[in-house]
Amino acid sequence: MVQSAQTTRAGTATQSRAYSLPFVITASSAGTIIEWYDFYLYATLTPFLAPLFFPSANPTLVLLAGFTAYAAGFLVRPFGAVFFGALGDIIGRKYTFLVTISTMGIATVLVGLLPTHDQIGILAPVGLIILRLAQGLALGGEYGGAAIYVAEHAPDNKRGLYTSWIQTTATVGFFMALAIILIFRTQMAAADFASVGWRYPFLLSAILVAFALYLRIRLRETPLFARLKQQNQAVTGAGNWAREAFSGRKVGTILLVLLGLTAGQGVVWYQGQFQANFFMTTYLKIPFQQSYTIMLWAVALATPFFLFFGWLSDRIGRKVIILAGCLIAAVTYIPLYHAMTDAANVTRNAKGLITGASPNVPLRSTVRSPRSWLSISARRFATRPSRSRTTSGTDGSAVCCRTSSPGSSVRPSLPAAPRTCRS
Repeated sequence: MVQSAQTTRAGTATQSRAYSLPFVITASSAGTIIEWYDFYLYATLTPFLAPLFFPSANPTLVLLAGFTAYAAGFLVRPFGAVFFGALGDIIGRKYTFLVTISTMGIATVLVGLLPTHDQIGILAPVGLIILRLAQGLALGGEYGGAAIYVAEHAPDNKRGLYTSWIQTTATVGFFMALAIILIFRTQMAAADFASVGWRYPFLLSAILVAFALYLRIRLRETPLFARLKQQNQAVTGAGNWAREAFSGRKVGTILLVLLGLTAGQGVVWYQGQFQANFFMTTYLKIPFQQSYTIMLWAVALATPFFLFFGWLSDRIGRKVIILAGCLIAAVTYIPLYHAMTDAANVTRNAKGLITGASPNVPLRSTVRSPRSWLSISARRFATRPSRSRTTSGTDGSAVCCRTSSPGSSVRPSLPAAPRTCRS
């Protein structure tokens, strides 16, 4: 018995030297950044993809069809959250990580290789929608799963700070997508980019995904999941998982998280970032070089505040920060959009339609609600931390809010668990 205990301690010591908590955060964040990069490439390139895959004499219908395919990725995110959440609860977080990022990477590269409507007819838009569905499923399982993975490694008093790194991934992924597209568009003739250049950012994803896989293969299971597994308390099948995930009053808690916590931040994010860029380029007719640059500066300046508000949430609580962020957005967004229109110095034709713009401001900053809700989710479902319950709330809000704009007992903290990494 003494030898067994010594062996166990030695194994734990070996695991603790395997990697540090910063590596856990880096590996989790890097993969999620790349998944968001893949996801947002389509959103940013929709004006180029829509005519190639959904040709029509009506340009408005073309653009709407392109954004419908974009919405398809959001519609399946809750299903991805449930499916991969269950998979993570049954077989573990690490292996689910590898599946989600591989699925996203393969789907994104295939978009870059997909023939257009002129080449294969109706199969082109069908194939594009299928690949968007695969991307949505993968992202649905990835985003909340990464936050859970970090949360299950983090100490209670720093969970908000450490999981806030995961919240930066969507912004950084959007930044990467904009920057890489801007490089290709400025280095290529407009006709060349419209015909073939749009494919290169998608194909580049293969290299990024390979790097993320290299990092994630080196990860181990979280200490909490490993302990549940060792004590035979982990979920062992789909039936047990469903009873554990949705029994008692947990469904009500999930709905509360879905509608009360994540719905608002979904609107804040998409209006402040993606929709703002679309508004500048499509409605105000601001040249893409200027609109992309404005968004890159805004995203870069906003990203550090995720970490600040994550740190602050560990000290004053999550709820007040979330409510304050949503309130600020509700009060300021309409004036901000009016201010952008005024600062764009638009020119109009005889019918009053905007034909061009000459912005007189180099920079626009946006207000975004800090996403402390992920840390709240991790704590609310702490009886036996469930990947599926946290990700369900995350991705359900994507359907409710983003496609429209383009336990019976609850413990206050996650159970203590043996540490397998150094902070």
